[in-house]
Amino acid sequence: MNKLTPKITIGGESVVFFKGALTSTGGLRAASLQLTLPLKYAVEKKLWNKEVLFYIDEKNSSPLFRGYVKRIKETLTEVEIIAQDSLGYLVLGGSADKAIIALTDKENLDGLTVGNAIRKAISMANLDSKIGTDFISDTTPIASSSRPPLRGTMSVLDIIKDLIGRAIDDSGALPRPNIIKLMDDGSKSQLVIELESDLDTASVVQEFSEEENILAIKIINKKVPTVIVVNGKNKVKGKYTHTTAREALDSNYLEVTNQALESPAACKDFAQKIFRANLQTQYEYGIDTVDGYYLNENDVIHIKTNEKEYSGNYRVRGKKIAFTTGGLTIGLNINRKPPTLAEYIARQDS
Repeated sequence: MNKLTPKITIGGESVVFFKGALTSTGGLRAASLQLTLPLKYAVEKKLWNKEVLFYIDEKNSSPLFRGYVKRIKETLTEVEIIAQDSLGYLVLGGSADKAIIALTDKENLDGLTVGNAIRKAISMANLDSKIGTDFISDTTPIASSSRPPLRGTMSVLDIIKDLIGRAIDDSGALPRPNIIKLMDDGSKSQLVIELESDLDTASVVQEFSEEENILAIKIINKKVPTVIVVNGKNKVKGKYTHTTAREALDSNYLEVTNQALESPAACKDFAQKIFRANLQTQYEYGIDTVDGYYLNENDVIHIKTNEKEYSGNYRVRGKKIAFTTGGLTIGLNINRKPPTLAEYIARQDS
């Protein structure tokens, strides 16, 4: 593998850095870039809210991260800055408050598909200069912003979470949600909507094995929703509670909408499917590896182990890249359907 030489620009100018880390957790949370620079940059430049580009290699034309300086901390010898990508504007809106809009009977998102409603919400919050919506398509299946209608003063982030949660694809063995994430078009960060990857049919982007590029594996246990409410068509509703799981895993709530369901029984049956899907993806895994820098959320990778039972496809959820002038390291967060790696990892550690 050719050696990669990271490059960072702030406000369009290349900067010298001591070290840094890019952390992306996925799930509609802002990615962050933490950098340590010589003190002269704090003295000579006004860094606040400047655009920061991080290229994993100086030869690349598109950045791996595009964000804006949100925090600055100076010491006697250096300055530490933290930049967030454009999703950070959904939380802060460029100020101390959340990016919010007021939805009324006259000014609202009614009558739109989810994709178009998100595009309009971004525009209403005056965030379209920071967050591109040129690539937003409709969800699978297509869902409406009108059922139920959104009203009142709401944060843009909560609006997007509500809308994207209305579309769940039930055409396969397990229901799959739609996700929304950022992708860089070379000049701007763009929101895109995707159906969560089907691990059985999606194309594998990269392969990993213990012999070649996996350094370590660790388990992350996620919360499983044990009380699930499904809203169907014409205000029908179904609730499913898994009593045993609730006692073991605590009361974790989830509410979704599926307009294709027309009876409480159908809603309850769908809620059971959602519980099983979440139970089967209860574990996320962290792998430390030597490559995979260009992987994105929802990409599918394949892991090979010495025991075939635990090999298979995994979905990328996030990554952390740490770098200095001397090299790079990367960790990936991944999940999958069973069988899981849990027994295999336990056996390796014993």
